[in-house]
Amino acid sequence: MKNDLQTCTTLHNGVKMPWFGLGVFKVEEGTEVIEAVKTAISKGYRSIDTAAVYQNEEGVGEGIRQGIKEAGISREELFITSKVWNADFGYESTLEAYETSLKKLGLEYLDLYLIHWPVEGKYKDTWRALETLYTEKRVKAIGVSNFHIHHLQDVMKDATIVPMVNQVEFHPKLTQEDLRAFCQQNHIQFEAWSPLMQGQLLEDEKLKEIADAHGKSVAQIILRWDLQNDVVTIPKSIKEHRIVENASIFDFELSAEEMEKISSLNENKRVGPDPDNFDF
Repeated sequence: MKNDLQTCTTLHNGVKMPWFGLGVFKVEEGTEVIEAVKTAISKGYRSIDTAAVYQNEEGVGEGIRQGIKEAGISREELFITSKVWNADFGYESTLEAYETSLKKLGLEYLDLYLIHWPVEGKYKDTWRALETLYTEKRVKAIGVSNFHIHHLQDVMKDATIVPMVNQVEFHPKLTQEDLRAFCQQNHIQFEAWSPLMQGQLLEDEKLKEIADAHGKSVAQIILRWDLQNDVVTIPKSIKEHRIVENASIFDFELSAEEMEKISSLNENKRVGPDPDNFDF
């Protein structure tokens, strides 16, 4: 039962990952990100998701230290994710990138390390490096981000370890049914970035109707839909009231009919790049 912020899913290697966390994409390095992370931890969040390319790992690390202190918890109670950026792909350079991320974050280990994008011809060597980090117990879990089915199949063909997580763009306008089914069959935990479609869904009439019926916000309805779809979700916010509001989704349930209504908004529409067609 997903009944609070600390409720976890169990990855296929037995590691527990919270269903809900804070994303910090486009959150500015310095005070802004420190405050957001610290606030989230003090309000009960236990999962924080960053990436090398966000250029805010140092602030995230500082927010973690302050948050741990204020909440009176240990580092072990948190689940911290970062990602290797495309420019660092390759075996040796990925190992170096991992150490750089740890240093910036001021951490001894990461709970989850992801390949950020499926750069053609490069992600397999990068995956080998992640497997090394994992077998050497320097990271608790490894996975990928923005991988389509064919990318996953390609990695798994030569991998000794199946990715534990695939973090992709996912929201009511992009429901990724086939990819979700494939991940489920292969015990790969599906995780959503941009769950609120960067705010574009907040004025949707159908969603407003459902929200009104529950006395909730549209954001809360979407995030609850994620949870009931067994999708890990990491909405980004820097405002304290929004950080609290986003997490207030454990005290109600969407009916099967409402779930269906939300899923029917799908248009295969992206706000981010298509993993088959990006140039960075």
